[in-house]
Amino acid sequence: MGAAPLEAVVFDVDGTLADTELEGHRLAFNAAFAELGLPFSWDVGTYRRLLAVTGGERRLRCYLSTAPEALAYGWSAEEVEDLAAELHRRKTAWFLEQGVQAVAARPGASRVLEGLRREGVALGVATTGSPEWVHPLLDRLFGKGAFTVVVTGREAPRRKPDPAAYCLALEQLGVPPSRAVAVEDTGPGVRAARAASLPVVVVAGAVTEPGVAQDADLALGGYGEPDQPAEVLHDPFEACPDGILGPGCLRRLRNRVASGFLPFEG
Repeated sequence: MGAAPLEAVVFDVDGTLADTELEGHRLAFNAAFAELGLPFSWDVGTYRRLLAVTGGERRLRCYLSTAPEALAYGWSAEEVEDLAAELHRRKTAWFLEQGVQAVAARPGASRVLEGLRREGVALGVATTGSPEWVHPLLDRLFGKGAFTVVVTGREAPRRKPDPAAYCLALEQLGVPPSRAVAVEDTGPGVRAARAASLPVVVVAGAVTEPGVAQDADLALGGYGEPDQPAEVLHDPFEACPDGILGPGCLRRLRNRVASGFLPFEG
């Protein structure tokens, strides 16, 4: 019996398809603080730490209820909930107005998407992001209708590392996990994909945590290009030795994960 075909690839958005986090979302959160007259500002180090909490509103609630500078205000639990919701509303509005137009696609992402489409592989998105900005961003960077299915935080409110977004994306695509692959950039995303029984590729970027590469089935320092291959960080299945992610690598990874491939050691 031949190997099952690769029918779908499901991508995360933030940090995976686009460089949105440090000079996009972080600036939007800071703009929201300023609009409400709050003296908070997340520097890069703080924001990296807060990314362990998935979902923007959840991230705000965590910060407002644990950071010493926020605790000094003595807000009640109800006040924290209300403030986090208002900050998130303002953050989303700022990002939609300014961030969506400013952030760029990860180098090589469009090449990979186009290659998969040419070979008839369905493209999906599984993100915790808000649909208000996710859809316009994807349309601007990759064209309207580039993805067959887009699952956002509205459709799957249980945030990564919960697998809900991936499970819903696969359900809507009509593809079993045995015929799909996930592409991510952070630990919570990797754990979500694994919990959905998907092989997972890490395309490391600006906010990828140390050690995450070893948790993936394949990890590269980027998507890679023919004239500029990405660093191969972890490739136990020998799926992408040239450091250029593409349909062939993803298909090889899917098949070798399914077959329990072990590299020959002479």
